[in-house]
Amino acid sequence: MFKNKTLLITGGTGSFGNAVLNKFLNSDIHEIRIFSRDEKKQDDMRRKYQNKKIKYFIGDVRSENSLNQAMVDVNYVFHAAALKQVPSCEFYPMEAVRTNVLGTENMLNSALKNNVEKVICLSTDKAVYPINAMGVSKSLMEKVFVAKSRIQSKTVIIGTRYGNVMASRGSVIPLFQDQILNNRPITITDPNMTRFMMTLENAVELVLFAFKNGKTGDIFVQKAPSTTIKNLAEALRKIYKSNVKIKNIGIRHGEKIHETLLSREERLVSEDIGNYFRIPADNRDLNYDKYFSKGMKNVDLEEFNSFNTRRLNENELIELLASIGFK
Repeated sequence: MFKNKTLLITGGTGSFGNAVLNKFLNSDIHEIRIFSRDEKKQDDMRRKYQNKKIKYFIGDVRSENSLNQAMVDVNYVFHAAALKQVPSCEFYPMEAVRTNVLGTENMLNSALKNNVEKVICLSTDKAVYPINAMGVSKSLMEKVFVAKSRIQSKTVIIGTRYGNVMASRGSVIPLFQDQILNNRPITITDPNMTRFMMTLENAVELVLFAFKNGKTGDIFVQKAPSTTIKNLAEALRKIYKSNVKIKNIGIRHGEKIHETLLSREERLVSEDIGNYFRIPADNRDLNYDKYFSKGMKNVDLEEFNSFNTRRLNENELIELLASIGFK
């Protein structure tokens, strides 16, 4: 699919961008462009990979001009640039809007101007029934790319939505590891809190599945398993043979007990395709008569969340942690 093609990754110095590089660098792809505003991380990547297939572009998705320079002759875009930390977005919600919403619109406008063939936009479970600024901005980001997909036909625009990536920047697993290694109590917010367990490789697989199978306006969700925060802490204690205490500190602002990847309303229209759900775009226009003449059947379906998905047992969780280097 990528033979002799040029791929641009916005926010490409992050965990996802590095995972894509590790998967694609030995393929027959022509060029991978890393677009980000962090020159130090770009320099770190340059030193790490030392590969002529990788080109680096300093810029910010808040600037359509900088995107236009990076987008020339690009075939595909993976849009990973975002403000992702819940507390930061709670304190600076307009910064989340400028990057996650307006930045996405800038990226799409630039992709359309440069006749990009296909764009994959990365979203999050926090966009479903959002209760924090990060989730609200990502939910609106999804609305932006679905709306843009309706009004043009040249560029295929597809979305993916997944939960927290295990051990990525700002996640709890490195925090728990650090607390264990320094013989400090593991601080958990609520022992019954559940979270989807998804590796970076799973995230890349989801994006590639969407790339191969998606129609414009689609959003794809992977059926990820989950665990409780307490079980996660206990699994890490077992891996490191530690008896540090587990301390319950209470839920932080903007946190949910359970995360949702697919709302009940989306389940009514989604297509179950094995390991994934596909949510097609609603392509009715603003002729409101259509909204009153034909609706959806009200089927008894639950939302897909981290409570009702498959729960990993202790051995499965330890094995999954080992697969990403925690052993």
